[in-house]
Amino acid sequence: MKKHSFIYLASQSPRRRQLLDQLGVRHELLLASPDEDAEALEDHIPGETPAVYCERVTQLKLAAAVARLNKRGLAPAPVLCADTTVALGRRIFGKPVDADDAVATLTRLSGRTHRVITAVALASGRARTSRLSVSTVRFAEVPPPVIAGYVASGEPFGKAGAYAIQSRIAAWIERIGGSYSGIMGLPLHETAQLLLAAGVQFQE
Repeated sequence: MKKHSFIYLASQSPRRRQLLDQLGVRHELLLASPDEDAEALEDHIPGETPAVYCERVTQLKLAAAVARLNKRGLAPAPVLCADTTVALGRRIFGKPVDADDAVATLTRLSGRTHRVITAVALASGRARTSRLSVSTVRFAEVPPPVIAGYVASGEPFGKAGAYAIQSRIAAWIERIGGSYSGIMGLPLHETAQLLLAAGVQFQE
């Protein structure tokens, strides 16, 4: 099996970079150029379940990243993509479009248990592999002033479900089930299994 000393990460998320650093995986960013409509990849299809949506979006991101790699003529290496979806029942909560949307999302999640679904996909040569992580998060009843203050901090923006589990909103999370790193945006166990199977070397 061919060994790889680094991978490309097609994600702007600093949390995913931190998690790869935690694994000891060298990585370089492979981000969309200004002429790419990356946000369009996250459009919902009516009737689509959250898990199917998350996996489909991740595969679209991976295909776009591989095309980007080839177009730019970069050195070959595995390409990693991920997408995180927050779901309450069949309803998908994406990144909030504005403060009102963030408040509405957090109010809906308050006092309830929701799912956090993260799909991870890896392209190595012609091979495509993927894994899915599904976790649960239970919020206590979050007082409206706390939600308003959290939204005013700017933390919810750019995050599915309008929150980050490693932020101060964690004070209102009663319990989680599943993968903490998956809730952050990159499930370490599933990601490590994909990378090891593809011959990616981990730093000691």
